[in-house]
Amino acid sequence: MSRTVSAWVTSGADYLGVLGPFAVDVPWWAEVEPVVTYVRQVLEVDVLVLRLLRVDGGEGARDGHVTYHVEALRRPAAGLLTRRPIDEAALTRPERLRAPWARVAGLREVFGWAAELLAAAGRPVTGPIRQRKTWNLAGLFLLPTDQGPVWLKTTPHFAADEGAVIGAFANLDPGLVPTVIAAGPGRVLLEHLPGEDCWDASAQAITSAVTRMVTAQAALAGPAGLGLRDLRGPVIAGRVRELLAGPVGRELTAEELARARRLVERWPMLDECGLPDTIVHGDFHSGNWRSDGGPPVVVDFADAHLGNPVLDGLRVCDFLPEAKRPAAARAWIDAWTSQVPGCDPARALSVAEPLAHLAYAVRYQEFLDGIEPSERIYHLGDPAAVIRAALRVRPAWPQAGSLPRPAR
Repeated sequence: MSRTVSAWVTSGADYLGVLGPFAVDVPWWAEVEPVVTYVRQVLEVDVLVLRLLRVDGGEGARDGHVTYHVEALRRPAAGLLTRRPIDEAALTRPERLRAPWARVAGLREVFGWAAELLAAAGRPVTGPIRQRKTWNLAGLFLLPTDQGPVWLKTTPHFAADEGAVIGAFANLDPGLVPTVIAAGPGRVLLEHLPGEDCWDASAQAITSAVTRMVTAQAALAGPAGLGLRDLRGPVIAGRVRELLAGPVGRELTAEELARARRLVERWPMLDECGLPDTIVHGDFHSGNWRSDGGPPVVVDFADAHLGNPVLDGLRVCDFLPEAKRPAAARAWIDAWTSQVPGCDPARALSVAEPLAHLAYAVRYQEFLDGIEPSERIYHLGDPAAVIRAALRVRPAWPQAGSLPRPAR
């Protein structure tokens, strides 16, 4: 299956009509650049995708037929849009949870903020802002300047302060993270990172990213400040219990619910492994690393929190090709053994493997509680689904001595 699109187009307060269905070559709902490109070519005016309105078919945030609210920044010529009946109220209905970047006024404000700061820094924006991605967790925009491209990222109220978190890591290892040009509530301006995302990272890149991240996390251990969410052991265990006692628990069978509650009691076992609480990236898979052939740079700290770093160790292993996972685990174990003599990171991986899924259930529920109704389709059912995944886990991590040595 692939993604097809309909665009409900407005200009200011006016509904102008519908464009589509039309096909785009990227299946992911949040990737709106091909949608913008097609609509702009047809209408011959600049446009922005504001938000997703509905999806028919598709799953996993991809494929199906997706309807978006698209704003034309100037009125297009007559006759290019079909004036078919739609639920016009869906375009104008107020929604308290709507993201600022899903509103025209919000986009104008954040674009103005970015342009003003760049101009003051002697690098004015030199062309149209390019919209790359928009969904309930972020907006991503490319701003051209005479000194190279700059990325503007917008994030929701439940995201970490990325500027502050990146700054904490940059103080220890500037090359580990992107360069922050400016930051404000729910927004950050970043220098462009050349290269590619490291989905299929080499063994050398894996060892580099993991070792440097662990070294920085060890240095940052202890109360982090920065206004981060506190998800240390007793706190996250309590959050999971609350989740199981609410509507999510009612989506589970009685047996599943009982097993999940027993699983929560494993959290003290994780604390016994001796890893310090620190700043956790929260989504430390290799797709959130960038490299142009050199050591990877780690991006996307929106899920950062204060807690046990084993979540990052598991996350990097989960997203790599299966053949590369043991080397990633070995690198992570070696790094923490070096930084905190006497800790047991190999046991932590085994103990935490099901617990990580329970932590993700809490995070997915935060998404659902913090976003507007039409965008909840991205995450509907996810809390219960990952709780069931936790119940299916059979420890996959052998003792440290049986893991292969990482490439140096």
